[in-house]
Amino acid sequence: MYIPKYYKITDLEEITEFIRENSFATLVSTIKGKPIAVHIPILLNKIEDDYYLTGHLAYGNPIWKTFEEVNDILVIFNGPHAYISSSWYEKENVPTWNYQAVHIYGKASLIDGKELEQDLTSLLEKYESFRENPVLWDKLSPELLQQEIKGIKGFKIKVEEVQAAYKLSQNRNASDYVNIISELYKEEDPHAAAVAEAMKKNRTE
Repeated sequence: MYIPKYYKITDLEEITEFIRENSFATLVSTIKGKPIAVHIPILLNKIEDDYYLTGHLAYGNPIWKTFEEVNDILVIFNGPHAYISSSWYEKENVPTWNYQAVHIYGKASLIDGKELEQDLTSLLEKYESFRENPVLWDKLSPELLQQEIKGIKGFKIKVEEVQAAYKLSQNRNASDYVNIISELYKEEDPHAAAVAEAMKKNRTE
């Protein structure tokens, strides 16, 4: 990913938080030189000194069959994004687009058995535990779980390279920056409002 110096993020804690908050990702591999992608929820785990991305795919999805052959899998995590009108600047310029994104590269391998069950348990806890009637692993019947688990392939990706970009108008002067935030809120769009919040947080830090 091309990242100008203004927008490059290197703080591992910040990137980790971003991934956990934007965990519905795009996983990209190749089949015979042709890119192939899938959109799935992915968890980030730290094991000793290494980080891993984990998830699962439908058995019928051919992308998991590429894992042994492909050295680098790309996983893309996207945050909020919004159009930035140049009418919001003090001086004449062209419009642009603000966004947040993290790219992860690593080698993928398949997981099964207890390792897969633990990952599925963690996934349910992440998305169900705060709900009124949470559907957690230990609340589902063993018969259903064994039946459903036959239809998926679990995987983990060891994180080898991280590229993170927060394009949040860092190159604009203070007056433009404040005005962009104000105008984004006026858009009455959840993506624009999220970008405004990210800009406020970024400038504070």
